[in-house]
This record gives sequence, C-alpha cells and structure tokens, in this order.
Amino acid sequence: MTDEPYIIFGSPIITQAEIQSVVSTMDSCWIGTGPRVHEFQAKMAAYTQAKHALAVGSCTAALHLSMVVSGVGPGDEVITTAMTFCATANAIVHTGATPVLVDCQRDTLNIDPRAIEAAITPRTKAIVPVHFAGRPCDMDAIGAIAKKHGLLVIEDAAHAIETEYKGKKVGSISDLTCFSFYVTKNITTGEGGMVTTNNPELAKKIQTYGLHGMSADAWSRFSDKGYKHYAVVFPGFKYNLTDLAASIGLVQMDRIEPWLRRRNEVWARYEAAFADLPVERPATPEPNTVHARHLYTLLIRDDAPVDRDTFMGELHRRKIGTGVHYRALHVHPYYRDRFGYHPEQLPNANWIGEHTVSIPLTQKLTDREVDRVITAVRDVLGGR
Repeated sequence: MTDEPYIIFGSPIITQAEIQSVVSTMDSCWIGTGPRVHEFQAKMAAYTQAKHALAVGSCTAALHLSMVVSGVGPGDEVITTAMTFCATANAIVHTGATPVLVDCQRDTLNIDPRAIEAAITPRTKAIVPVHFAGRPCDMDAIGAIAKKHGLLVIEDAAHAIETEYKGKKVGSISDLTCFSFYVTKNITTGEGGMVTTNNPELAKKIQTYGLHGMSADAWSRFSDKGYKHYAVVFPGFKYNLTDLAASIGLVQMDRIEPWLRRRNEVWARYEAAFADLPVERPATPEPNTVHARHLYTLLIRDDAPVDRDTFMGELHRRKIGTGVHYRALHVHPYYRDRFGYHPEQLPNANWIGEHTVSIPLTQKLTDREVDRVITAVRDVLGGR
C-alpha cells in the first residue's frame, strides 16, 4: 500500500480565480439567475457556434426540456443507446415517451446508426445520440436517417464540450444539443447544464419552460431597469442555473483548450503504456474530428489475469480511483423489467458493460500521478 494520497477519479480543478469569481458574485448580491448566467450563455453560444445557448441546472434538465419543447410525449418512442448514463433514458421516461434502447458499436462505443434504422416505427419521434467519452457519433448517418423519417435529433453531449465533427462544433449540428457541467466533466459549475440550438422558437420555449413557464426571469423582473410583470404561459419546471454556478463556469471556459491539450498528453502516455496489455484500448479518433477526451476506458479482455471488478479493487488498494461507464442500461432492473429487455438483446453494450473500466483522465493529474496509474495498471494486468 502506497503512502501517497488517493487519486480521486474525476477530481476537478478549482483555483483562486474561480473562488474570487464566486466571491465577486456574492458581493454583488445577485446570486440567482442573472447577469452572470446571461454572460455564460453568450460565451457558450460563441464557443459552440450555436445561435442560442440556454443554461439550466443539469444536463438531465437539458435533455428533459429539449424533449418537452419538441413535443415528445406519451405514445412516442425515442431511440437512444444502451451504453449511456441512466439520465439519458430517464429524461425520455419523464416525458411519458418510451425509450427504445439500441446497441452501440463495439469499437467506438457510440450508437450504431444501423441499429437506429432498424428500431424506427411509426411511433418514433426523436433520436438521442450520445457522444460517448467525447468521441463524436456518426452524425452524417444519423442526420440522414432523421431526415428520411422526419425525426428530431437531440444530442447528448454531456462528455463533449470540445468535440468537433467534420469541421462543426458539437452544439451547432442538430436540432438541440445538451451539455453537462457536473463536477467530473471537462469544465464544471458543480452542477449545471446547457442547451444549444439554432432554432429561435425552441430557444424561447426552453428559456420559458425552464423557469416555471414564466414570460420573464428574475433578472428581467427585478433589475435596476424597473419591475416588469410576467405571465405564466406553460406549467414549467424549476430548471434554472444560478449566477453562483455560472461564475465558476465563466472562469473555466477560458481554460478549455489548454486543459484539452493536457488530457491529450495524458491520453498519449496511456496509449503507449498499455499497448501490450490484455485490454482493448479506445479506438483511434475518426478523421476530421476532435475527441473531447472526457474518459479513457479500458476493456479488460477475458484472457487478462483478473476480471474488471478485481482490477478496480486492486487499483483502489493502490489508492487509485476508477469508474464504470457504463453498465448497459438494458440490464438495469427498471429498464429490464418495465420494457422487457434481456442481456443478449444488445450484445455489444452487454459485453462492454461487463468489461469496461475508466481510469483517471483529468487535467488535474500530475506527471507523478500519471506514472502511478500506469505502474498500477501494468502491475495488475501483468505488464512486463
């Protein structure tokens, strides 16, 4: 057992700059949804090259709102991947629609466009591709399927703030795109999310539905420009982001590119160090794309000296945190029992869910910590 400190999986960087930004916001006494949120939205729209960016309390809220404003509801079906976090499917369930889980590709871990096509029925309303680990899905194929069948595309970009696909930023490609600023993400606001869109009607609905269905937010009603009456036009939700959270995000956005460069450096070291081990490493990024490098996942092969769970236990014993992204959704009791899935139905997602492990990959990692991770992985998996 090493005497060195535990390497926490997904630990964020919070510097004095973020702290001072929060203090300044607190000193202003405007800590709810106000000027910092509006500034954060403008910065995010510019970064993603989208016409509109709407801040909300989480990516889950972003997904739910995106479906609600698009008219997804009871009787509809929404196709998404089984290789994702439960929030993706939960947001569909919360609209009253049915999540239709399809298989992912074995190499990219992204949704398989052929599986999307095969799952379409007259009830299908939307497709929710998930850019797994920050790798862009095949948006040309998905877009063509959506156009052919008249379907919405709502991208789950929780891992993908830096991601680009064929010269386009994720966030400006489809009808709606949903981002996460959860504590483990590439940039964070603690909790938080964002919806980007080029559709002004959808943008206006998200802004309204995300704050009780009111026609004006608190900044508009109570600022020094004078009180303005509001009207409730929809029984909306309490999904707004606060200025306290936005003040952190504004600082972190200025570091997106240098932090991505650092994660690329760590990624390259992992690739070189694990090439001879009994694992499947992440596939090479596709041409003319930018991978956001949110997760570095290893698939522990059946010929490895230990299985996935034992591997995780051994790294924990060496004070290195790991994660599982993800156990396939269709094997979880709720989706299995309610919608009748069985493990063999989606074989790639099922196999990946039993073999995948994510090792630390953040800009916070020091060279010494990367050395520790590499040494531990090689030691446990029998590297020579």
